Amino acid sequence: MVIVTGGAGFLGSHLVDRLVAEGHRVLVLDNLSTGQHRNLAGSPAELRVVDVADAATWNDLPACSHVFHLASAASPVAYRADPLATVRANVDGIRHALDHCTNTGARLVFTSTSEVYGSPEVHPQVESYWGHVNPRGPRACYDEAKRLAETLCWVYEQHHGVQVRLARLFNTYGPRMDPHDGRLVPTLLRQAAQGEPLTVHGDGLQTRSLAYVDDTIDGLLRLAKSDVTGPVNLGNPDERSVIDVVRLISVLHGGLPITHLPADIDDPPRRCPDITRAQQELGWSPRVGLEEGIERLLAVASASALVS
Repeated sequence: MVIVTGGAGFLGSHLVDRLVAEGHRVLVLDNLSTGQHRNLAGSPAELRVVDVADAATWNDLPACSHVFHLASAASPVAYRADPLATVRANVDGIRHALDHCTNTGARLVFTSTSEVYGSPEVHPQVESYWGHVNPRGPRACYDEAKRLAETLCWVYEQHHGVQVRLARLFNTYGPRMDPHDGRLVPTLLRQAAQGEPLTVHGDGLQTRSLAYVDDTIDGLLRLAKSDVTGPVNLGNPDERSVIDVVRLISVLHGGLPITHLPADIDDPPRRCPDITRAQQELGWSPRVGLEEGIERLLAVASASALVS
């Protein structure tokens, strides 16, 4: 048995699919605040609609080998809508998950984020970098909650003997993303499907490193099965400017116009992972390039699905 918190969400549901394909029984804990029933349609995984931030959720759970903690709003639109719930999912949720692992001997796999690096002064971002984060900005409920969750993981690892595997995920995209969650790729594809101008916040020179979901899930599973401790970056080091991504999608849709909007507050100017550790210790590197990933996404997500 494997427990996946947030398993009805975009990333979580893809993880559930892979775990089921490998022969695992899977229990999903999700309050469906951002996850969807349809993401698990046809899956043999058991779904319990609960809040992982509530201690009672963790009473009388079945024995398991791993707890994958993915429960959290991940897009700016979602976590700004309910910042306290975002903090609780990451802080209370991880604490309860760690207590469960302490009591049962299960291994915890925590999906942290590249946002712990904030507006980085080191480029590309390496795991030893402590970050440059605004604790009072619009992203703080997510950034700082993930940072505190990492600290809790370290405390339980050092003082309670919990086996922790910690992934810092960089931008991931693929099927099942919410087209209205405000993140770059689903927003652009929704706009393109509706024939609207493609929007860019600021001058578009800020950079992102975009990993296709299959690659991210492969990295997570390799980490979960490994003896690697401490944070590991999982992302695609192919750094692209936002305007280049917008132009790519514009071309794929026949040359849609591009509109510039005001820059977002605390929008990171550069984001690119150093994945040396993942390459050397997990034997992992992303295999799907941006152009191929976008084409895959368009092939599996019809225009009607993207705008639903």
